[in-house]
Amino acid sequence: MPDISTIALFAAASLVLTATPGPDMLLIASRSISQGRSAGFLTYAGIALGTYCHALAAALGLSQLFVTVPIAYEIVRWAGCAYLLYLAYKTVRSQVPTLSPNSSLRRLSGRRIFGEGLMTNLLNPKMALFVLALFPQFVDASGGSMVLQMLVLATILNGIGLLVNGSVILVGSHLRARLAGIRRFPKLPQYLLAGVFTGLACRLALGSRN
Repeated sequence: MPDISTIALFAAASLVLTATPGPDMLLIASRSISQGRSAGFLTYAGIALGTYCHALAAALGLSQLFVTVPIAYEIVRWAGCAYLLYLAYKTVRSQVPTLSPNSSLRRLSGRRIFGEGLMTNLLNPKMALFVLALFPQFVDASGGSMVLQMLVLATILNGIGLLVNGSVILVGSHLRARLAGIRRFPKLPQYLLAGVFTGLACRLALGSRN
């Protein structure tokens, strides 16, 4: 197991990383604004589970596949782009304004919101490469099970991420309440969420591996 000093150093790095605005934070914020606090936390829960999956894949050597087999990276990357664009399309096509009394949060099951957060994370090959690059630096080869150490690090990262993104969710749900009073643009948060999905797809498509 990692020692206390290693855990403290990793926790500090995790705080810096999670506090830096990125795709996950943007998705969580837009979910919270468009569909409320519960949707924000469910989205984060899906992302957190995705982090565990990436950590497990790195421990088992699966993430190394993206480094040694470039086509595998490309397949996952374009699958992720297609999935995000599909989510954008479904969001725009929704006929019920997200801030109406019969909001789409009620129509969308918690399982679906959770699943979308999970799949968005899993279909991001850069997340796999990030975990593969960062986590091994804090793993002790003589400290026992590699899988267990990776999962411990993922738990620390997710715990700190919950604190940071929890604040984002609370702010987002507060903005949602403010936006509910804007009657002229009832679907504004809906278009915001679709825009976020489209932007993440473009970022994934146009970005480099590094």
